[in-house]
Amino acid sequence: MRPLLIALAVSLALPALAAEPVPPVEKAELHDIARAPSAARIEADIRKLVSFGTRHTLSSQTDPKRGVGAATRWIHAEFERISRDCGGCLEVQYVTGTVQGEPRIPGPVEVVSVIAIQRGSADPNRYVIMSGDIDSRVTDVMDAESDSPGANDNASGVAGTLEAARVLTKYQFPGSIVYAALSGEEQGLFGGRFLAGKAKAEGWRIEGVLNNDMIGNSAGINGVIDNTTARVFAEGTRATETAEEARMRRFTGGEVDSPTRNLARYIDRMAGYVPNLDVMMVYRLDRFARGGHHRPFNDLGYPAVRVMETNEHYDRQHQDLRTEDGRVYGDTIDGVDFDYAAKLTALNAVSLAGMAWAPPPPAEVKIEGAVTANTTLSWRKPAAAQAPNLAGYKVYWRLTTEPQWTHSRWAGNVETFTLEDVVIDNYFFGVAAVAKDGTESPVVFPGAAGSFGPY
Repeated sequence: MRPLLIALAVSLALPALAAEPVPPVEKAELHDIARAPSAARIEADIRKLVSFGTRHTLSSQTDPKRGVGAATRWIHAEFERISRDCGGCLEVQYVTGTVQGEPRIPGPVEVVSVIAIQRGSADPNRYVIMSGDIDSRVTDVMDAESDSPGANDNASGVAGTLEAARVLTKYQFPGSIVYAALSGEEQGLFGGRFLAGKAKAEGWRIEGVLNNDMIGNSAGINGVIDNTTARVFAEGTRATETAEEARMRRFTGGEVDSPTRNLARYIDRMAGYVPNLDVMMVYRLDRFARGGHHRPFNDLGYPAVRVMETNEHYDRQHQDLRTEDGRVYGDTIDGVDFDYAAKLTALNAVSLAGMAWAPPPPAEVKIEGAVTANTTLSWRKPAAAQAPNLAGYKVYWRLTTEPQWTHSRWAGNVETFTLEDVVIDNYFFGVAAVAKDGTESPVVFPGAAGSFGPY
């Protein structure tokens, strides 16, 4: 009887449980999604995109077999085919804009992108976006005539986006998912600018943009071969931060807790569903002094990251097809690791699914506790119709030098929670929304520095 009495005494000594139980740790379907992307289908899509000869933004819009126009129409048709397979679950549309008077587009030239929207069932105006770039180039950025296969840069990103659509359209989500093939990247990020502008004009609530630019090269120019790591580039302080917000951030922190950084942390955690894959978070907008199609979204204040291979091979980027002194140059199909591209596609797919299944990130997160022993966080819940699957909230904290959230506490379906004897001065804090199936939103840092926006 003694063990039973001891157990009873211990149970009576424990603090009372939250009014609602902690949801399951993980959703089983995420494991299925992580295994679903097909290297064979991705290879077929990359080969098809390479077959158009060049996809340069200034190449032919009308030729039925060669040029960016033919490639764009094929992508549109492929999204339509995927939509037919899911009973019309995608809204496929072109996003266009005319560019002229630019250094790389004297113009006028119509830049044409393709998007496919998988509309959410409960919160359709909340979006997560996966993108890849249609266009390709050789050494001369204005050369629209030479063969420019662009197998890895960036047929791999478009193929991954198409494959993610094939996988995720088998499921339904409360939030919306956008699959985007963007044009005009090499000439000035114009496709991203037009889509970000459309989102702003139409009032989209963007929870995260995952821009995939080169996800198929596992052998770097540095001699490293690595198919187990992906990089996620994430800028710090929002580009749209006001002077008053910067003043407050100086005293409360947040330099490394922008929504973009916490989106990167979320993707890093979701990598746990993908076998033999780890994420290298890089605290920078992009590669050193370089850019990608996530930047136009960052420019408007949206959380957006670049997902890509860890080891680049510069002989295969922006190069004329040639061999010099036995060294082969050019972005050709033989440089693509299709299994690796499938793995990075899986990383995107589980991250998109996790966010789209989860309730929206908490809004108006605030924190207080200066010169006290306790830290109190508060936030605002969405309308019940927006988050019918909401179970409650989880409070996170970490040492200020830690890259990832290390501690958490289930708060329940409340709008305020106090961490007793956890001193506000020593840690960074945040809050995530949790669904009844265990899926979570990204963590939201308190104040304007970390806000994912209103409901």
